[in-house]
Amino acid sequence: MHHAPRFLATLTLCLLSAAPLLAQNAPYDKPPAIEPPYYRVRYEASTKPGELIYPVSYAVWIPPTTKTLRGVIVHQHGCGEGSCKSGQTGAFDLHWQALAAKYDCALFAASYEQPEGTDCQMWCDPRNGSDAAFQKGLADLGQQAGHPELATVPWALWGHSGGGHWCGGMVMLHPERIAAAWLRSGVPLFEAIEGRNIKPHELPKAALEVPLMCNLGTKEGVTVTNGRFSGAWKSNKAFFEAMRSQGALLGVSIDPLTSHECGNQRYLAMPWFDACLAARLPEKAGDPLRPFPQSQAWLAPLPTDEGKATAAVPAAQYQGDKADSIWLPSQQVAADWLQYMNDTQVADTTPPPAPTNVQLNGDQLTWEAVADLESGVAYFVIERDGKEIATMPEKPKNPFGRPIFQGLQYSDTPVVPLVEMRCTVDPADAGAANPYQVRAVNTAGLKSK
Repeated sequence: MHHAPRFLATLTLCLLSAAPLLAQNAPYDKPPAIEPPYYRVRYEASTKPGELIYPVSYAVWIPPTTKTLRGVIVHQHGCGEGSCKSGQTGAFDLHWQALAAKYDCALFAASYEQPEGTDCQMWCDPRNGSDAAFQKGLADLGQQAGHPELATVPWALWGHSGGGHWCGGMVMLHPERIAAAWLRSGVPLFEAIEGRNIKPHELPKAALEVPLMCNLGTKEGVTVTNGRFSGAWKSNKAFFEAMRSQGALLGVSIDPLTSHECGNQRYLAMPWFDACLAARLPEKAGDPLRPFPQSQAWLAPLPTDEGKATAAVPAAQYQGDKADSIWLPSQQVAADWLQYMNDTQVADTTPPPAPTNVQLNGDQLTWEAVADLESGVAYFVIERDGKEIATMPEKPKNPFGRPIFQGLQYSDTPVVPLVEMRCTVDPADAGAANPYQVRAVNTAGLKSK
């Protein structure tokens, strides 16, 4: 904690306090209460053939200033009880909310209540009932929120592990609904696997028009070829070859630092989705998705088995076999992709938005802030009379990547209990103006006004 000299005799404490919306380790059967602009529905398990055999809850955040939604961004957790529970905070992620708000999209997250040791395929294959439950959730949440268009707007899908399998499966089932999909460490398969309850998908021609990114860690079979997740690179390459050989708009990005954890992938996912949504979302609600303009595409060779990347070039200038090339949606994303493949330190030169509505009530300083689209929020700086006195949190943490204000769980969702934008400070003198100001600092180290 940093204090200006004039305050050495006083105590200024920034608290990581639990928001009342969520309780730590909330059990599946006691979903935490939420309030607008957040909404939640929950469905019990079904015993009918073909329907979802696990209970599920869906939560959505609606940008408060959005009058009509243009789309929905879906953040889908992976397999296992821990990842399923982590889905409960997916809609609260400030960074993903920034992307959603830019395009008047809702931010949607699921929490499938899969007991430990049970078959993940019974939800992560959307044909086993989760497709229908998802669409019912969109309709019911749209009615709750006063946005019935939520049931019909396009989808942008992000999924980790089994969630990547789910997102890829939804591309195969509903390509006309999907603006883009990011598959972290999980892909749908086109061939059956002996001894496993995995049904092959058919590849519809329309799926070739959906921008896709296969993203995984180098320790998932690229540079580390043994261990629990070592088969990921093989399955990703098989998926890539089947799709890209037919002209799919598909890229591959390899995190040089991680295994199955999500790492710093969001700093490439954000500009990638930004480029895809800008090109694909219809200007008028109800119109079909726009085809991606091929004049914007850049291509690069598929990385070697050591994960080494070569710079991309405009698609029209690419000299290699396009069936083996990585597809990228813009020049800026191509530059970010190369940096990500090198060390994940995607550059950012623009400061984050300044916090707003800074209020002092007794010894409680509160504020509001939106995340920087490129680099999120790492921490806040508290100033009194223009001098820095504290940071909140004092030491931001993230065991999987860049330190971040909300922290990150394994499936790339905020930790519980959620942190608040609140700090305990010395109260102002009676009748004096609020002497405090707050700055945001993004994960690239840039400070706001």
